[in-house]
Amino acid sequence: MSPRTDIELVEQANTDLYEAMERGDHAAMSEMWMDGQVSVVHPGWPVLRGRGEVLRSYALIMANTEYIQFFLTDVEIDVMGDTALVTCTENILSGGPAEEDGSVGPLIGQLVVATNVFRRTEEGWRVWSHHGSPVLADRDDEDGEAGETGDGDGPGAGSVGG
Repeated sequence: MSPRTDIELVEQANTDLYEAMERGDHAAMSEMWMDGQVSVVHPGWPVLRGRGEVLRSYALIMANTEYIQFFLTDVEIDVMGDTALVTCTENILSGGPAEEDGSVGPLIGQLVVATNVFRRTEEGWRVWSHHGSPVLADRDDEDGEAGETGDGDGPGAGSVGG
């Protein structure tokens, strides 16, 4: 088996980032981020800078999200030297606490476009910056009228994730 390419390694690091979030695994999430001056923009949030602020934001999201699953589409990866840029669409399914009868709580679907910047370190590829922005407009609808916004209940609604 040949050594993995940088593109494959970055793709795995990106997958690991989202899987840590899905599991609510803050320790794994912490390992994914570089030390030092990192940044994150969650949909609807201001820019957060510094490892402590970034990791606190993920802890807050994880503590207040009962269920989250990411289906990544439109993934594009570019590597230049020791820096990698990943753009993708996060198709997010998230939900609140289970109902009293034990059934699944309310689920919300949303779309977020994301940019993840990774840097090569001695420990492997680590996240330097994440920026997630909600998709508020449809790409193309049935009538060919792109750009209309929905009623707020469909994809693009809410601000969890990213």
